[in-house]
Amino acid sequence: MDGIVALGLLLAAAGCAGIYLASPNQRWRAAPWPARPARAAGALLLAAGLIVLLQVLRPVAGSFVFVHWLMLLFVLFPYLGALRAARRGGNP
Repeated sequence: MDGIVALGLLLAAAGCAGIYLASPNQRWRAAPWPARPARAAGALLLAAGLIVLLQVLRPVAGSFVFVHWLMLLFVLFPYLGALRAARRGGNP
């Protein structure tokens, strides 16, 4: 069961990364990914992650874990990008 929960969290993390990398303000790459395909892929990965978590956990617990995971990643990703830009010597 733990491996399947990890799969759900990994799918959700990939979805968050896809949505973040489609943002024009992202700092992980020199240029953002194309917006529509990256956001669509990110949304599909988020949906897949939610479905996996709801299959393994109870619905309330699965949605709670999913939403908190999204909050953590969507707050953490911009800071990681700023840290990376600062280490490269660019403007954060």
